[in-house]
Amino acid sequence: MGNSKTSFRHDSLQDAKTLKSLLSSLSKGFSKGELTLSDDDDELVLETGDLMNLRIKAEREDGRCVFSLRVTWADPAEAPHAKGTPRIDV
Repeated sequence: MGNSKTSFRHDSLQDAKTLKSLLSSLSKGFSKGELTLSDDDDELVLETGDLMNLRIKAEREDGRCVFSLRVTWADPAEAPHAKGTPRIDV
């Protein structure tokens, strides 16, 4: 991959049209198998996995709404750790 950057974080206030565009770009990145996250300061490229864990969370409390989407997967660039064949002794 060649990209040694290991994290990316961005916080900003955006309108719904911009959020829709960003979510559309995420969808295209998942389809392509690679996500490139960047802003004026940072960039992180992630190769996506074949199987991914998805967590969706939403809540409304004290006049504030929160929606969270979390996707995790094993890094395809990292060699999987072989665990061997399981055994059961009786």
